[in-house]
Amino acid sequence: MPDVRHRVVETNGLRMHVAELGEGPAVLFCHGFPECWYSWRHQLRALADAGYRAVAPDQRGYGETDAPAPIEQYTILHLVGDLVGLLDALGAPTAAVVGHDWGASVAWQAVLMRPDRFPAVAALSVPFPQRGPARPL
Repeated sequence: MPDVRHRVVETNGLRMHVAELGEGPAVLFCHGFPECWYSWRHQLRALADAGYRAVAPDQRGYGETDAPAPIEQYTILHLVGDLVGLLDALGAPTAAVVGHDWGASVAWQAVLMRPDRFPAVAALSVPFPQRGPARPL
């Protein structure tokens, strides 16, 4: 896709590769395992044509994004932190987040942890995780 902009941003101690297309409100796409930004190439075009800024990073450890060696650096806190840092690097105050497969788990957690930054979510192939037992209020 020749018109897709590619760049590397610094976020959360990583060099993260990002593909983006379009202008307008941000929509952030999180790929699954073992994929990369390219999985979202058709959605980038469709969202850009609809007036959105479509952004698809290679997540931590994938594609052209850094892959830290210690397994402890791949927690959900790190992955969500990467997305928050990505929004900061892009100058985007908020973004709808879309995830597929493993990316859906990251998307769900991003919305739960930072609803101020991720006001909307769409998940493919992974339902919302069931809440554990709780006492009635």
